[in-house]
Amino acid sequence: MADFDVLVLGGVGVDTIVPVPELTVPPGDFLQVGPIRDYVAHSGNGVALGCHALGLRTKLIDFLGADPLGELVLARYAALGLDFSHLTAPNGTPRAVNLVDRAGHRFSFFDARHPAELTLPRDFYLPFLSRTRHAHVASARAAGAFADAHRLGVTTSTDLHAWSGEHDWIWAMARAADLVFLSAQAVPDRIEQLMHDVLDTGRASVVVATQGAAGCRVLTRDEPRVRRFPAVPPERPVVDSNGAGDGFSTAFLSGWLAGGPIEECALAGAVSGAFACGAPGTHEELMTAAQLAAGVARAKAAVSP
Repeated sequence: MADFDVLVLGGVGVDTIVPVPELTVPPGDFLQVGPIRDYVAHSGNGVALGCHALGLRTKLIDFLGADPLGELVLARYAALGLDFSHLTAPNGTPRAVNLVDRAGHRFSFFDARHPAELTLPRDFYLPFLSRTRHAHVASARAAGAFADAHRLGVTTSTDLHAWSGEHDWIWAMARAADLVFLSAQAVPDRIEQLMHDVLDTGRASVVVATQGAAGCRVLTRDEPRVRRFPAVPPERPVVDSNGAGDGFSTAFLSGWLAGGPIEECALAGAVSGAFACGAPGTHEELMTAAQLAAGVARAKAAVSP
C-alpha cells in the first residue's frame, strides 16, 4: 500500500495581496489601501493544503529559499502538519503581488525568479513518487516526473491555469497528465477546441476547463461532447478569488481519485471553489471533508424539485 494518496511536485511561494478599489491604476502617485499581507501560496501549495484538509495523505516537495519567506512557508506547514520536503532554491523563495478589488477579482504579478534550467532532480523526487498513488505536477520544473509516474503506474494530474494553447513546454505537460485542469480565461471562444486537442494528442482521460462564475466544462474519453456544469452560488460574500481554482481542482481531484462520477466531481469542485472566494488571502481557510460533504448536500437540495 502506498504511503501517500497524493504527491504534489512544485508550486510553492508567497503571495503579497494588495486590496484595491478596482483593477486600474488611479491618477496620481499614491493611494491608501487596506492592510497589505503576505500569505503562503501558489498552486502546488493550494493543492497540497487542500488535499491535506480533505483527509488525503499528502506529500509536498519543491525548492524553497533560505530566506524569511521560506521561513514563513515552513512555519505554516509545521502548524498544519503538512508533510513537506525541499531543496534550497538558489534565487530564494518565489512570490507574487496580487491586486484584489472590492468584488474579489484579482490580477497577479508573478515573480519568475528561478532560472529556466532549475528542475527538481530525479534522485530527489523519485523516492517519494514510488510511494504515492497519485502525483500532481504543479510546476514545469517537475515535468520530468511524468515519465517516471507512468512507469510506476502512478496516475497524474496538472493545472495549466490560463493557458492559450501556445508554448511547447506547456503542451508537453498537457499531453503527459491523466487529468488536466485549465482555465478558459485566455481562450474563452475556443476553449472546447483546446480541450479536444489536449485529449486527442495526449494521454488524458479527463480535461476540465474552469470558467469562474460560469461554472466549468469537462471532456472525457468515454463521451465525445464537452459537458457543462454550473457554478454553485457562494454561501458567503465574495471577498477574494485567490485560491478558488485550486479549491476547485482539489475537490474535483479528491472525487476522481475515489472513483466518483464526473458530475459529482464537478459539483464538489464548484462547492469548494465558491467556498475559497469567501475568505481573504490565498489558501488561508481550507475546506474539510465534512464541510465539503455538507456543502454538496446543500447544493443538491437547492436544485431539487
